[in-house]
Amino acid sequence: MTGIGLKKGKKAAPRFELGIKDLQSSALPLGHAAENNKSLPPDSISHNANSLLVLSNGHGEDQIALRVLEELHELRPNLSLEILPLVGEGKAFDGAIAAGWLSINGPIGKLPSGGFSNQSFRGFLADLVHGLLLLTWRHWRYVTLVASKKHAILAIGDILPLLLAWFSGRPFVFIGTPKSDYTWRSGPGRSLSDCYHRLKGSEWDLWEFALMRSSRCKMVAVRDSLTARGLKTNGVFALAPGNPMMDGFQKQSCPVSIQKFPRVILLCGSRIPEAINNFQRLLSAVDQLALKDPLVVLVALGGEPTCDELGKYLTSFGYSLIDSPCEELGAQACWIKGLKKLFIGAGQFGYWASLAEVGLATAGTATEQLVGLGIPVLSFPGEGPQFNGPFAKRQSRLLGGAVIPCFSSEVMAERLQLLLKDEVFRSHVASLGARRMGRPGGSVALASIVSTRLFG
Repeated sequence: MTGIGLKKGKKAAPRFELGIKDLQSSALPLGHAAENNKSLPPDSISHNANSLLVLSNGHGEDQIALRVLEELHELRPNLSLEILPLVGEGKAFDGAIAAGWLSINGPIGKLPSGGFSNQSFRGFLADLVHGLLLLTWRHWRYVTLVASKKHAILAIGDILPLLLAWFSGRPFVFIGTPKSDYTWRSGPGRSLSDCYHRLKGSEWDLWEFALMRSSRCKMVAVRDSLTARGLKTNGVFALAPGNPMMDGFQKQSCPVSIQKFPRVILLCGSRIPEAINNFQRLLSAVDQLALKDPLVVLVALGGEPTCDELGKYLTSFGYSLIDSPCEELGAQACWIKGLKKLFIGAGQFGYWASLAEVGLATAGTATEQLVGLGIPVLSFPGEGPQFNGPFAKRQSRLLGGAVIPCFSSEVMAERLQLLLKDEVFRSHVASLGARRMGRPGGSVALASIVSTRLFG
């Protein structure tokens, strides 16, 4: 069997999540204060002290939360688990909810920025108009109501879930996903923000230290040992038990039909219309390659954009649709142009990631997963709000140069040509990021921490 599998008994292969919230830090709430509200009435809230409320502040954080909760459910099958997504609608949890061991409650929904209001002032204003401040209050009210029924709290993300957990008055564990001291220790280090972080000895801020030092904060877990060390110097009990984002990946054999050809995976993001614009820009770079041999391009999609939406843009770029996409790949469609063969598939990232030799991306979590698998990535910053220039540079520093920002399609095509041709250089770049992403096994370790620290 080809593809990336999970050990027997797991629920699903790694999902493809194209948000960049996993790398950013925001003190602002994310979600939508419209009519979509799944809050339960007070008399329906569980009074069981053996229950956990999980706060997740981002699409990447949802993936981490799901992995940890799957392991926690195996450890404590009788533990009542509730999730409150602070960004989006929590679709990552649909399978667990359908299985009946997880419930989703509270005010949830969307904002115009897609959860990236701190990346764009325009997006921030649009979110304000659509109820950002109201949603903040509703989240706070719901958390304090649920916490009064003797829940413990698991907060995943940045300052917002940390602050809500602290306000709850209940014991909590905090998994700090967005910040890493690699982002200011790598590179020139001459910017004002780098100097500021150097003074503190950590990318986390003074007010965050205070919340983490609370006697009710039973553990802080961060993404790498360097960041944990920085927090410890500031009096915060922090560990780096492993990276949940790399759990579940098992590299297997490549289909014979594409095995002999160079393979590129293209990740354009999931927020419309930004993802469409990113797709066209990435495709423009691919089209500038000087090819002597066939090239396979794997376009891995999440929920949006759809295969049909991309079709009209491929037609305008001179690609032709063929009738029979490769069944081994699970592709929805196959397009050809000269020596290029382009496959499109939704939900195929977990499989296709292991087949690629180079990634072209305007994504966050998925980019990190590619790098963790030892695949170098070229990024192409756009106007945002999800994937802009400052974020791309920060991502590159975080991942040790395994992600190389390109600021024009010509530069991207030139660097892609080099990576495909020079296997030694490709392996060197890949090794940089694999070390930064760290070892798998974080989900099991984090579930054990939550179980022990919050429930004895």
